[in-house]
Amino acid sequence: MTFNSCDIGHPRLPGATHSVGNDGFDLVAGGTDIWEVADQFHFVWAPVDGNFDVRVRVEFLEAGHLYTKAGLMVRESLDPGSPHFSHIVFPDNRLRNNNSGGHESQFRLVKGGPSKAIYPAGGTKEPPQFPVNYPNVWIRLSRKGEVFEASCSQDGSKWGLFARHEQALPSRVSLGLAVTSHEDTKTVKARFRELSL
Repeated sequence: MTFNSCDIGHPRLPGATHSVGNDGFDLVAGGTDIWEVADQFHFVWAPVDGNFDVRVRVEFLEAGHLYTKAGLMVRESLDPGSPHFSHIVFPDNRLRNNNSGGHESQFRLVKGGPSKAIYPAGGTKEPPQFPVNYPNVWIRLSRKGEVFEASCSQDGSKWGLFARHEQALPSRVSLGLAVTSHEDTKTVKARFRELSL
C-alpha cells in the first residue's frame, strides 16, 4: 500500500514524514489542534475502500502540550473541516477534561461542524482504565459499514474496546496516522511502529 503525507489546515510550522522500514513512520507535526470546526495537523494516509482493520504501536509522543495528540484517523476528505473519526493518544496520563487516561476517540459528523469526544467509561477515575505506557501503546481502528470501533492494547494481542461509534462516511476514505502539536509555534515528534492494515 502506498502512503501519502501532507499537512491539513495549513499549520504555521510544516510537518514531515520519514518512513522507517516496511511498517513504521516518524512524524514531525505542528498545528493548533484536531478539534472544533476545522483541524490543523500532519497526516500520513492512504485511500481505502470499504471495511478495514488497522492497528499500530505508538512508540513515542513528544509532550509539546497537554493536548498534543497522535493516533489513527479516517477522514472523508483532506479538507480541514472534513467529517472524521479518530482514536488518539496523549503524551501522558494527566487529567484532561473528562478523561484520566491517555486515550480518547473523537469525531466530526458534518463538514465544518463541531467536534465531539468519546471519553472512557470510567471518566476521571484513578487509576485510569486506559493508560498510556510508551513505548507499548497499541491502538486499533476498524470499520464495518457505518460502525467504527476503537480499541487499545498494551501488548498488541489483548485488546480492550474503547468506543463503538456509528457514522455515515463514503466507502472510499483517507485512512492513516495523524499528529498535532496543539501549539502554533512548536512542532512535536511521534514514532509509529508495527503498522498493520
